[in-house]
Amino acid sequence: MTKPMMDLRELVEKSADADLLRDMIGFAAERLMELEVGAKTGADYGEKNPARLVQRNGYRDRDWQTRAGNVELRIPKLRSGSYFPSFLEPRRATEKALTAVIQEAYVHGVSTRSMDDLVQAMGGTGISKSRECQIFCV
Repeated sequence: MTKPMMDLRELVEKSADADLLRDMIGFAAERLMELEVGAKTGADYGEKNPARLVQRNGYRDRDWQTRAGNVELRIPKLRSGSYFPSFLEPRRATEKALTAVIQEAYVHGVSTRSMDDLVQAMGGTGISKSRECQIFCV
């Protein structure tokens, strides 16, 4: 029992705090994904279960931006259907930032027509005029 504690102490002393925190976040995220996929498929990884609903089909890599830094995730894929981790937001950070800028400009009185022109100039298709510039259409 003392050996794992000594290994952990050595690890903490040798690496930077951010690296350790990033590794811990990555480990916890992978365990959470495995539990979620196990519940969705009806069986854990490598388990033979007649109640299995769907088979796994490898992994896809995705970078996750956290306060501790960039965490590389391996998100499990399914043969039929899809899986997306519950702790990740499906929208990318750049889209969220752009949406926030558009909403802020609208709050400060920029006209909807000007906002629509801005969104189109930035590569979007426009904004929803029915919801008063609250929905950014890509």
